[in-house]
Amino acid sequence: MAVRIFRDRAEAGRDLADRLGAFAGRSDVVVLALPRGGVPVAAEVARALGAPLDVFVVRKLGVPGYEELAMGAIATGDVRVLNEGIVASLQIPPYIIEAVAAQEHEELLRRERLYRGGRPPTEVRGRTVILVDDGLATGATMQAAVEAVRQRKPGQIVVAVPTASRDTADRLRRLADTVVCVVLPKPFQAVGASYKDFAQTRDDEVRDLLKRAEGPADPAFVVAERQAAKPEAADFTGTDLAATDLSSLESAIVPLRGDARDYDPLLALIGEARFVLLGEASHGTQEFYRERAEITARLIREKGVTAVAIEADWPDAWRVNRYVRGDSDDLDAVEALGGFRRFPTWMWRNTEMVDFVEWLRSHNQTLAPGVPRVGLYGIDLYSLHASMKAVLRCLDRLDPGAAEAARARYACFDRFGESGQVYGFMTGLKGVGSCQEPAMAQLLALQRRTRDTLAWVCSTDREELFNAAQNARVVQSAEAYYRTMFLEEESSWNLRDRHMAESLESLIAHLSGQGSPAKVAVWAHNSHLGDARATEMSERGELNLGQLMRERYGRAVYSIGFTTYAGTVTAASDWDAPAERKRVRAARPGSHEALFHALGAGRFLLPLTPGSPQADLLRPARLERAIGVIYRPDTERRSHYFRACLPDQFDAILHFDETRAVTPLEYTAGWESGEVPETYPVGL
Repeated sequence: MAVRIFRDRAEAGRDLADRLGAFAGRSDVVVLALPRGGVPVAAEVARALGAPLDVFVVRKLGVPGYEELAMGAIATGDVRVLNEGIVASLQIPPYIIEAVAAQEHEELLRRERLYRGGRPPTEVRGRTVILVDDGLATGATMQAAVEAVRQRKPGQIVVAVPTASRDTADRLRRLADTVVCVVLPKPFQAVGASYKDFAQTRDDEVRDLLKRAEGPADPAFVVAERQAAKPEAADFTGTDLAATDLSSLESAIVPLRGDARDYDPLLALIGEARFVLLGEASHGTQEFYRERAEITARLIREKGVTAVAIEADWPDAWRVNRYVRGDSDDLDAVEALGGFRRFPTWMWRNTEMVDFVEWLRSHNQTLAPGVPRVGLYGIDLYSLHASMKAVLRCLDRLDPGAAEAARARYACFDRFGESGQVYGFMTGLKGVGSCQEPAMAQLLALQRRTRDTLAWVCSTDREELFNAAQNARVVQSAEAYYRTMFLEEESSWNLRDRHMAESLESLIAHLSGQGSPAKVAVWAHNSHLGDARATEMSERGELNLGQLMRERYGRAVYSIGFTTYAGTVTAASDWDAPAERKRVRAARPGSHEALFHALGAGRFLLPLTPGSPQADLLRPARLERAIGVIYRPDTERRSHYFRACLPDQFDAILHFDETRAVTPLEYTAGWESGEVPETYPVGL
C-alpha cells in the first residue's frame, strides 16, 4: 500500500483536520502551533474546527559544549521543564542551568514579540489544547511542549501531526491524553519525506497566518507590515540608487590594479585585529583563492598571523600543516594535499592552493630558530572515520592502554560502515541506537588526560597530542551532525558552525599557550563568515562562525566578503557528481552584485566602516549570491540567493566583476571543455 505523501503543509493540515472532527465547534478547544513548520498545518486545523489559533514557543536548553543534548526546555508562559536524568548524570550545577535558560529566554522573548506582538499567550487552563507540528522525528520538542502545557493546567492535551515515527508516537501517547497522526511511515526516514514541498516556513508567513486567524484585517496595513518586515528591491537593471548616491559609492571604492600595494588600504583597515575572516562567494573561483592567498601572505609578514584556519577536514589539513612546517615526508604540496580525496576534491586540491602551500613552506624555512612557524589547520567536521583512525594512531604510539579504550568506544560505529550519511539515516530508524555517548566519552577522556601532557606520556610532543584531541572533537561533532541532519530542519547547520567556532577556540588557546596571543586568518565561504544576524539565516534560527566570532571577540575580528558579477566557476550539478566548469550567470537585478557591476570599476575594495556614507547607502537589504560546491543556474534565485544587509554582515567587500573557475589538480574532459553557452548554436 502506497504511503501518503502530502503536497505541502497546508494539505497536510486539511487531512489532519479530518481526523480531528470530534473537536469541531467546541468552545473549549484551542489550537497551539509549534513554530515555524507547525503553523501552516495548525492554521488549516484551526480553520476547520472553528477554533482559535496561537503559537507555543519552545526553546531547548542544551548542555553547554554539547548543545544538541537537551537538559530541558523553556516555553511560552515562563514554563521550564528539566530532564532530571540528564542533569543528575552529568552533574550540571544550578548556575549553569540558569545561565543557559537566561540566554534561551532572550531568544524565546524575541520570537514571542515577532510572532505575537503585544498579545498575551492564549489561556489554556481547563481547555482542550491541540498541539500541532508538521511531523515528529525524535519528538523532543513536542515532548517539552506537552510537559510545559501540562504545567498550565489544561483540561486535555491532544498531540496532532500529519506524520511521525511510530516509536515517537507511542512514547508521546504516554504523555499526552490523545495522539492523532495521519500517517506512520514504516520505515520512518524523516519528516520531510512525507512532503513533496517541505520548504522552510518563514517568519513573515507565521505572522501572516496568525493575523489571518485573528479575523479580517485592513489590507493596507498587511501590505505595509510585509514591506517593513522584508524590504523588496525594485526590479532594476543595475541599481536602485540615484545618480548622486552612485557617485558617492564610486568615490568610496579603492580600485585593485594588480600591483604590490593594492592591499595597503585593506591592511590599514584591519589594523591590530587578531582574527581576519576571508570569505568567498563560491567554492570554485580562482580569484577568491588567489587574492585570499595574497592578503594572507601580507598578514603573515606584516601583522604577525601565525595560523591559517580553513573550511576543511582536520586530518587532511593536518597533513598539509606538517608539510608547511617541515615535519612530513611529502615531496611537494601536491603530495601534501593528497588527503583531500572526498567530494569536493577541487575545493583544496587546486592549482591556487598548491602555490599558497608552497609559499607557506618557503616562508617557514626563512624563519629564525625559535620563531613560531605558521601552520594550516582544518575546522570542519565531515571526517568522522578519518578522525577516529587518527585518534587511534596517535594513542597506539603514545599510550596503548588509552588506545585500547578508545578502540572499544569507537567500535560502536563499525556496524554502520564508512558513510556518515548512512550512520545518520540508520540511527533515525526504530530500534537503532546511536554512538553519541561513546563519542562524547572519548572526547572527555582525551581532554582530561591531555591537561597534563608530561605526566601522561612523559613526552613533549604537544602538537601530536593536540592533533589527537582535535580529532576526538571532530568525531563527537560529526556524530551529532550526521545524526541530526535527518531529524531536524536547521540544527545540523548550527552544529557545524558551532564546531567550527569551538575548533578555532581550541586552536587559539593552543597557539596562545606558546607565547603571545594568537593571530589567525580564516578561509571559509561568505555564508559561514558574514554575520548571520544580518541575513535571512537569522529568521530561520541559524547562526554562523562569523556571528560567533564577533560575539566572542568584538572588534578583534575583521570580516571581508568576496563577490562577483559573472564568469565561470568550478562546481558540481549534484552531490558527489564530477566537477564541471560552469558559466556563472550575470547577477540578478536587485542584488548587491548587480549594483557593484553598475559602478563599472571591475575589481575593487569597498570599506563598510560604520557611519560612512557607503555603509548607509548599502544598509537596505538586497539579494546576495552564494554558490557552494553545487551550482544550479536553472533554479538560481531559489538555490543561490538570500537577502542581506551588507554593512552589518561584513567590514569590507572585495568585488571582482568577472571571475574564472579554479583549476582542479585532477579534472575530466568535461571540465576542460566547459559549459556550452546559452546562445549555442544561434549566438556567436
